[in-house]
Amino acid sequence: MKAEPLNKTIYNKAKEQGIEQIILHFSGGSDEGYLDIETEPKWDQDLASEIEEWAWQVYDYSGAGEGNDYGDDIVYDLKNGKVTTSEWFTSRQEGDSDNDKLQLAEEEE
Repeated sequence: MKAEPLNKTIYNKAKEQGIEQIILHFSGGSDEGYLDIETEPKWDQDLASEIEEWAWQVYDYSGAGEGNDYGDDIVYDLKNGKVTTSEWFTSRQEGDSDNDKLQLAEEEE
């Protein structure tokens, strides 16, 4: 996922509060997209709501998929003036299996 430019008003409010990072955790996989917001250090609820509203406006994240969980993390590093993106996904992995002779149980009367 490509990182979108951070809203200047949000940037200024975060800097005033001493926030060094704004982290967006998008996730999906079952036709719904989710967003968890984290900041370092922790933020107030008003700013979190503003960040969430902005993020849903600039990122098109439907969450559509085939049932496997996946996501994208975007870290806006205000202290160092950088942005980092990463993506993740889960997949089915087969474990041990057995192969036995088919057995039939007697029917009950």
